[in-house]
Amino acid sequence: MRWKGRRVSTNVEDRRGGGGAKAGGISILGLIVAFVAWKFFGVDPQQAYQATKQVTSQSQPAETQGLEHPTPEQQEAIDFVGTVLADTEDTWNQVFQQQLNKQYVPPKLVLFNEVVNSGCGTAQSAMGPFYCPADQKVYIDTAFFKDMRTQMGISGEQNTTELSRTDQAGDFAQAYVVAHEVGHHIQTILGISSQVQQARRQSSEVEGNQLSVRQELQADCLAGVWAHHNQQRTQFLEAGDVEEAMDAAHKIGDDYLQKRARGQVVPDSFTHGSSAQRVHWFNTGLKSGQLANCDSFNQTI
Repeated sequence: MRWKGRRVSTNVEDRRGGGGAKAGGISILGLIVAFVAWKFFGVDPQQAYQATKQVTSQSQPAETQGLEHPTPEQQEAIDFVGTVLADTEDTWNQVFQQQLNKQYVPPKLVLFNEVVNSGCGTAQSAMGPFYCPADQKVYIDTAFFKDMRTQMGISGEQNTTELSRTDQAGDFAQAYVVAHEVGHHIQTILGISSQVQQARRQSSEVEGNQLSVRQELQADCLAGVWAHHNQQRTQFLEAGDVEEAMDAAHKIGDDYLQKRARGQVVPDSFTHGSSAQRVHWFNTGLKSGQLANCDSFNQTI
């Protein structure tokens, strides 16, 4: 993926300074279990936030500043994320004007270590990247990208740094993650998220999970729409990049992760969609570039 030399967004808040706040009494294993429970087995995100609040109530994390003396890898991390965010800003400005005749209002993106205060509550890095509609910000601990490579088996070279970017494979898979979270922002400003939340309050748990899945699949499609138009604007894709993103979409499908984690698949507990669904919807957006084709709520796949 070609990303260097383009505009870097000014909407990035770097809170990684000071090594991040510590979650009192929580082991790394406990964080992983919490992440898996929330991300893959259907635990409601708001419940996860509340649980995190209770865990950290005796040790509230202070908001940190940017790294005072970032390593080259750390600086490259913020440059990469900032460039991808800028690409989403420029692309969605264009798409909103052309397809919706509306003005796009971009989100902020917060980089953090371990624990962060958000408008949705206190969150652990083990929960993975997330979007908070209350403050309209995307939150990412850049260590997640290393986990994509090493723990989740996403395509790309293995590395042991926080985020070693130079000449690495896997860039587009990581950009896809950022674009997916920005997709949730688009759902928020278009009123889709509030409609889903209202429908979930009137639905059973199973029906609510299905709505959550449909919302996540639409965010995958929106990430594909971004990639389609960003390619037209910048020619940023290189050979193998699309395959990387498809591999990432496959390996973060609920069925793939559940099978890997506990040897069986429970569709009623899906929160993000199966591998086939995630690949399908990302590919739908990527091929068409049309927001109108991202109506995941009224299609069976």
